[in-house]
Amino acid sequence: MNRSLLGGLSAPAFLRRHWQKTPLLVRGAMPGFGGVLDLRTMIDLTGRDDCESRLIVRNGRTWTVEHGPFPSSRFRRLPSSDWTLLVQGVDLLLQEARQLLSHFSFIPYSRLDDLMVSYAPDGGGVGPHFDSYDVFLLQGPGRRRWQVSRQRDLALREDIPLKILKSFRPQGEAVLEAGDMLYLPPHFAHDGQAIGDCYTYSIGFRAPSHRELASEFLMFLEEKLRLPGRYADPDLVIQDHPAEIGTAMIRKIGRVLRGIRWTSQDTVDFLGTHLTEPKQQVRFNPPPRPLAFHAFVHAARRCGVRLSPGSQILYSGAKLFINGEIAFAGPGALRKLADARVLSGRRIPLAGGAAELLYQWYRAGYISVIA
Repeated sequence: MNRSLLGGLSAPAFLRRHWQKTPLLVRGAMPGFGGVLDLRTMIDLTGRDDCESRLIVRNGRTWTVEHGPFPSSRFRRLPSSDWTLLVQGVDLLLQEARQLLSHFSFIPYSRLDDLMVSYAPDGGGVGPHFDSYDVFLLQGPGRRRWQVSRQRDLALREDIPLKILKSFRPQGEAVLEAGDMLYLPPHFAHDGQAIGDCYTYSIGFRAPSHRELASEFLMFLEEKLRLPGRYADPDLVIQDHPAEIGTAMIRKIGRVLRGIRWTSQDTVDFLGTHLTEPKQQVRFNPPPRPLAFHAFVHAARRCGVRLSPGSQILYSGAKLFINGEIAFAGPGALRKLADARVLSGRRIPLAGGAAELLYQWYRAGYISVIA
């Protein structure tokens, strides 16, 4: 990792001093950063069904929010200022965006959510708000004024379709130029306004609620439950009140539910499949004329392979998880692919289970041979 990304701090020092604790402003984190797309490309992306996008327009204290896809003609009818275009999950659509995220690999991929890019003309922004997750705000071309606050009052306005703070009391301010970056822990109030035309790259991280995780885990566990038998009450007796749930039934069902068990491996499998499950809008594109197995291995060993933009891959122990599926990690080559998102040709196995897995993933559109 280039230490300029964190203002001269090492990754361990940043995690110890700032991660989920206190903001960090870095001048020249990526000097002269020019971004990975322009407004024309953003508009083209917002016309796609597999792209999540929003258009936010402010008129005084009134805000409107529109969700894509958008026809390109929509952008010819916008005012000259005070609007913002947001494109979510750019890393799922562009290889260059995924490459940008590799600079933040000092945070485990299991925590990484996505890269959002915003464009705004002068005065554009989304209002004072807070996020429930960590975020790095990397400035692309243009300038943006950020105001931040540690305030505890996080009450939201109820009269608009955005999560905007009722009362925002800024405690600090900075103007970011291309390549500057601001890190904010969860629940830090902030407000960014464009100074002229402005691009901002938001690297966000997952922070699922415990309730969400528990709900998803119970759904995962449902497929693994082995609870034989059926409710029976051969010792049933007459009740004085037929609408009352009897204590005997409560005890019987309680014993059944207390029989539900899971192992640490179940937890691993749940996390692996849940965290790599493709987002709803992701579409994989298998090769229209796939190579035969041996031709694929030859091409892969010559050029190497990379994950397709929408692919997510993690591993734990001997298991590897890709796009919600479980495989066995086998040799180190597949773990190398998971860590680096690319695999050089010399690491491609000639045969065996790992080569077969790579070929299956290639056929499914999960990986591609580097052109």
